[in-house]
Amino acid sequence: MTSFNQPQDFQSKFPAQWWSKLVAFVALINLVLVIFNVSYIPLRDVYIKHLPIVVKLYDPVKEIEPHPDTTHYIKTVEVLKSELSQSGLKSEQTDYILANLRQQSQSIIEENPYDVANKFGTFAKLKRRMEYHVETPYAQEAFTQFWSQDYLAKVGIVEALAFFDERIRPLLEVNYFRPVDENGQYVDNFWKLDIYFILFLGVDFLGRTLMISRRQPGVSWFDAMLRRWYDWLFLLPTWRWLRVIPVSVRVHKSGLFNLERILAQITHEPAAYLADRVSTFIMVQLINQAKDSVKTGDMARSILEPDPYIQVSEIDKIDAIIDRILQLSIYQVLPKVQPDIEDLLRHSLKGTLTKSDFYQGLQQIPGLKGLPVNVIDQLADYLANASYDVLSSSYSDAEGRELFNKLSDNFKSVLRQELQDEVTQSELQIWLFDLLEELKLNYVQRARKDDPERTLSEAEKLRQEEEERQQELPETGDGRL
Repeated sequence: MTSFNQPQDFQSKFPAQWWSKLVAFVALINLVLVIFNVSYIPLRDVYIKHLPIVVKLYDPVKEIEPHPDTTHYIKTVEVLKSELSQSGLKSEQTDYILANLRQQSQSIIEENPYDVANKFGTFAKLKRRMEYHVETPYAQEAFTQFWSQDYLAKVGIVEALAFFDERIRPLLEVNYFRPVDENGQYVDNFWKLDIYFILFLGVDFLGRTLMISRRQPGVSWFDAMLRRWYDWLFLLPTWRWLRVIPVSVRVHKSGLFNLERILAQITHEPAAYLADRVSTFIMVQLINQAKDSVKTGDMARSILEPDPYIQVSEIDKIDAIIDRILQLSIYQVLPKVQPDIEDLLRHSLKGTLTKSDFYQGLQQIPGLKGLPVNVIDQLADYLANASYDVLSSSYSDAEGRELFNKLSDNFKSVLRQELQDEVTQSELQIWLFDLLEELKLNYVQRARKDDPERTLSEAEKLRQEEEERQQELPETGDGRL
């Protein structure tokens, strides 16, 4: 039966995971409110038409009030409707109300009460609709003619008031008045809602960074705050839209929502071309630095006359690497290629013996002229085996190892002296310089042919396959299935 007993560390992390999800959820709600607050003014006309309850609840947050001029205008029209229903069009009171509407219309056209709310388009639409309806090219004349007894009698009171309610009244209702503070900025009381989120997220930020500083030696509380720099954006009273950065991080890290696929798709093309640019830049920069080192002779001096440098241990890394390679060559590689080495030595020694003066002298001695060929073969085999045994045993023997090291040191010393020859260095520098230039040109040309997006897609595919493989692995007894 599978055990579902969770280890103590998992149980201790369980509340922390839920707390992270809770904080991420609160941060997400705050971001939604921030976006709503930023978009409220541009979308207020839509809310008035479709969700008037939202306007009723949120206008006090922005300290938005109905504009007195347009509100009074609408009320005057309502008084006109009531008077028309009681006294008719030709009454003295009706004529007075129409004169009042004509005067208010002139004031609205001249003073533009929409300027406070930055509704220039709505104001222009108001004038244009009345001009088209009355067929007059001037807004003041259009309103004056519309609010006259002759015009209302001509087109009909019902039709005229229906046009006003359907086409003019909505443009008057969306206008508003909004006070400004001593700095000339519109008064906005959103901070009264936002302060609770700032305090909550700020306390969480202090607690998280304090835990990080205690759990990680050498990391101060301030260092931990710098590492989580994005959480500082929660504390800014302005530029609140920047909170999308810490909210995205919190939501993704807490696992509240899986944003991996969304982030991958959003950053796919920019990341592909940025990675291509960066890799090309790094490669070209490294090659150019190597070329400069070759051209100035710094590379040759660093090889032939190395300066003392800081070591992480007392072991000479170069000698250790050479020693390890020799051990692998003698004890691992040579035994596997021993037949080939013996064949090569046998062939070389046999040819050398048959051509040597000693062998030619033996041919002149009576009785040894017909020295059998198999004797030469046996001698060559013996010398080949002996050479291989000498090579194998000399490295493991203490005295042989010392002689071998002496040979190696003398070889490196002589080679270093020969490489210091100016002619040799000049030739090697030219060849290395040209080789690096060819490498740079070919790399850049090849990089242009490759599609960075396809490379990034391959890397993303490998990452997804690795994640799927890890998920398919059976969990062990440490609390996993």
